[in-house]
Amino acid sequence: MRIAQVAPLYEAVPPRLYGGTERVVAHLTDALAMLGHEVTLFASAEAQTLGMLAPVRDQAIRLDPAPLKSDLAAHLFQLAEVRRLADRFDVIHFHTDMIHFPMFEDMAEKTLTTLHGRLDLKDLPPVYRRWPQFPLVSISDDQRRPLAFASWAATVHHGMCPDLYAFSPQSEGYLAFLGRISPEKRPDRAIAIAEAAGRPLCIAAKVDDADRAYFEDCIEPLLARPQVTYIGEIGDREKSAFLGGADALLFPIDWPEPFGLVMIEAMACGTPVIAWDCGSAPEVIEPGVTGFIVRSEAEAAEAVAKARALDRRAIRARFEARFSSLVMARRYVEIYERLNAERLTEAA
Repeated sequence: MRIAQVAPLYEAVPPRLYGGTERVVAHLTDALAMLGHEVTLFASAEAQTLGMLAPVRDQAIRLDPAPLKSDLAAHLFQLAEVRRLADRFDVIHFHTDMIHFPMFEDMAEKTLTTLHGRLDLKDLPPVYRRWPQFPLVSISDDQRRPLAFASWAATVHHGMCPDLYAFSPQSEGYLAFLGRISPEKRPDRAIAIAEAAGRPLCIAAKVDDADRAYFEDCIEPLLARPQVTYIGEIGDREKSAFLGGADALLFPIDWPEPFGLVMIEAMACGTPVIAWDCGSAPEVIEPGVTGFIVRSEAEAAEAVAKARALDRRAIRARFEARFSSLVMARRYVEIYERLNAERLTEAA
């Protein structure tokens, strides 16, 4: 098939450091190309891909040193380029929320939109009621709940390239927290769990400007505790050693996480995940196999004691069976083919 992948422009594809959606788009594009499809990636110019790159900005927005920039203008230009070349594709796969709806409403049946973010926001329902003709993909069943009425075509869990992550048959005795310092990610809860379990905790996380005050007021004082090591933001090259060395990844979220990519990154390294019973976590973690689902800090501390007994090779095997990029790509191809067949039938 001839497939367009339209990535957000906030991070490089794949991201140099933190970044979820753009990382998934990178792995999906490469996997589709490996399966023999003709894939064009609309992204910033530094993207690395096995598909064909259609650059629409000189570099990704977040690390662009320009003091003044417009993410709206950048994405509108991107959409105009996709629209100009739309006839070249059998399916146009958007990962840019709903911004393309007005521009593509006359060819909605040729599109697929994966929603990567939280959907419990006040202004979203009117948009999805106004444009019901766009088929949507959720990244977990739980993500759908605020918009249960929307035009869902499928749920597709994220997948990653297994070769990117090195399996670690043995851990090094610490707990890990990876991602972003923010109130909903609950790094404070991770520190409390590590203290209760009597284990060292390594934190590798970025701090967005929006969360700077939270970091300085609530989290930075906790980093001085003797069992806590704060590394800062890391990229793909450092993740295997960081995650693979951990007895367990702590994922103590306090919000309806749509997926939680770090959970499957840990699993790829053979590392179990101790996740709060919230959002997508119960769909990703198989209790007693790839980790544990907990509802309190006490339960989490007990899970830490049990995590080292889990079979790390089995955890890696479950990642490969459920969350590899090829598994994800094959699922998307099924959806592309179904939608394309429906479109051709209606046109006949």
